[in-house]
Parts: sequence; structure tokens; C-alpha cells
Amino acid sequence: MDASSWKHVLIRVLTERMLKYLRKWFVTHFWGHSRQRARLVSKDGRCNIEFGNVEAQSRFIFFVDIWTTVLDLKWRYKMTIFISAFLGSWFLFGLLWYVVAYIHKDLPEFHPSVNHTPCVENINGLTSAFLFSLETQVTIGYGFRCVTEQCGTAIFLLIFQSILGVIINSFMCGAILAKISRSKKRAKTITFSKHAVISKRGGKLCLLIRVANLRKSLLIGSHIYGKLLRTTVTPEGETIILDQININFVVDAGNENLFFISPLTIYHIIDHNSPFFHMSAETLLQQDFELVVFLDGTVESTSATCQVRTSYVPEEVLWGYRFAPIVSKTKEGKYRVDFHNFSKTVEVETPHCAMCLYNEKDARARMKRGYDNPNFILSEVNETDDTKM
Repeated sequence: MDASSWKHVLIRVLTERMLKYLRKWFVTHFWGHSRQRARLVSKDGRCNIEFGNVEAQSRFIFFVDIWTTVLDLKWRYKMTIFISAFLGSWFLFGLLWYVVAYIHKDLPEFHPSVNHTPCVENINGLTSAFLFSLETQVTIGYGFRCVTEQCGTAIFLLIFQSILGVIINSFMCGAILAKISRSKKRAKTITFSKHAVISKRGGKLCLLIRVANLRKSLLIGSHIYGKLLRTTVTPEGETIILDQININFVVDAGNENLFFISPLTIYHIIDHNSPFFHMSAETLLQQDFELVVFLDGTVESTSATCQVRTSYVPEEVLWGYRFAPIVSKTKEGKYRVDFHNFSKTVEVETPHCAMCLYNEKDARARMKRGYDNPNFILSEVNETDDTKM
């Protein structure tokens, strides 16, 4: 080829790549934003669901299981309950101590005699009663104010406040500690790739997702699986919203008991049993589904179970791409993980659909067995004996 022909070929290749890039950019930024798909699970694992018309009797169940209710509260509500529980109990018992002093006429406005023995020493008003309540419940014991043996009501109130104070302190401090140590926070250090990709792996068309553990501590007994959520119509005409289909994900060593110390690429084989089998590169964005991926495991340090989840909609599934390498080995013999390439993808040659790949394999298998010529017709020929005289 001469220089002019090479120039035309180069211009055509560059034009095709530019058009492909512009089409992808347009789909991602305009058409993708115009179709805001509803998600059941957000990218960070939160469930987007609302319960409506719940009966009042059902709402009472949340107060029966008060421990779980308190643990599920957000921090601002939890701290409000924490502060209110202590301040409220201190002030309530402060009022009771003031009432005891008032009934027993220990207050200065009653002008007690010199020989008068009060129920509580040095309670002169509501403020001092509040301070004595605080000292009693938190067991400070400054020694300036104290209960005397002359008043049985004060002794009973002292015992009751001490017991109730221990219960409040145990519950609220336990709730704070449980909130801090919940394994849900451990799940924040597990991250999934921003996109899922579809390409060939091991001669098969696969959907691949990358997942990484940002801590050096392992998740014991890790198990990964997925659910495909979509709207289906049954043969009886019933429309099922959020119909769930199992999606099996595996790694090269299986999907159970993962050695999750370095980023893993999990994949789902798109075969005849896969719901992605009848999809293609051209029709993928026209589909309406949500792929939810789950990772279950046990935290090594606390032995508590945790679950990490994320989701992918069709706009976040890239057909014809694979993930860039992320693990390398240094000269010192250490393994290095470059998270700059964690969600980076590389375009590769990929069949347009799973059926194309399987039809291509069938055609190659037939070629190895031989060729069929449908125009070939076998006709019988009668031989004659020319030597006959």
C-alpha cells in the first residue's frame, strides 16, 4: 500500500474510534441521566425501600424490641436519647429529693430548729436537690450532702435511684459500645468496582466484578453471591415487581472460604442458564434490571458476621471491557496493590452476545468434523463391458 492508502486507513480508524467514544460519552452523560433508574440497593449498600400504611399495633413492635431499635437509630438520635436519659433521671429524682425535704420541713424557709435532723443534710433548695441526685446516681459522693437515718422515705428513694441509675447506665453505655463495635462499620472497608464488565474469560463469556479488602485483616468464611432484580410477568398474567433470580459468582478457587487478602475479580459465566444469555451489546442499555451483589463473612478480630452489598444497573455494565491489572511484585519481593487501577477498564475484543460465541464454537466444531456440500448429488452410473464381443 502506498502512503495515500495508509493515510486513508489511519483516518478511517481514528474516525471510528472517535465516533465510538462520542457515542459512549453521549449515552453515559445524556441518555443515562435522562433515565434515572430506581434502585433497591444503593452503591454503598443502603436499601431504598419505604413501608407505608403500617398499623399502629405493628409500630408498637419496635418498642418491644427496644434494643434493636436503639442500635438502628442514627447517631444524632442516639446521643439525644443518651443525654435525655441521664439529664431526665437526674432532674426527676432531684424533684423527688426536693419533695422529701419539703414534706419533712428540712428547707430553710421552714426555719428548722437547731436540734432538727433533716432527711438529707445540706439540701437548701431545688438546685442542691438536683446536685444531690446527680451525686447519688453517678456515685460521686462528695461527702457534703448525705442521707441520715431519721427518714425511711429517703433511704428507700436512695436505694431505688441507685438501682435505676445502674440500669440506665448499663443500657445506654452498652448501646453506645455496641453501636461503635457493630460489624456494619467493618463492611465500609470492603469496596466494589464502580462498573461491572462483560468479556471473555477462559473461553467463556463472563460478567466480571472486582472487590477489594482495604484492611489487612481477613474476613473468615467469605461467601459471595448475587441477585438479579427485574419485573416479570407470569404465564397467569401476574406482574411481579422486584422478582429475584439467583446469580452465581465464582473465582478461580471457588466462591466459598475466599482468601480475601488482595483484590479479587469475581465472575459470572453467561451460559444457557444465565439471565444475561439473551442480552447483547446493543440491547443491554434497553434492559430494566438491577444486579445486587452480596459478600458475607466473619470479622476476624470480633468473630461477628457482616454483609457487604452493592448494585449495578445496565448503565454501569460495560460490554467488551476487562479490568486493568492491579497487583504487581516489587524488586524487594513484596506484593503491591495499586488502587489507582481498581475500577479502570480496558477495551478488549468481545462477542456481541453469548449466542454468537456459542454459535461460533459450534461452527468450529462442525468444521473439524468435515464440510457439508448441499449441492452435491450422487448419481448412479451403469458400467458397460466394452470387451464383450
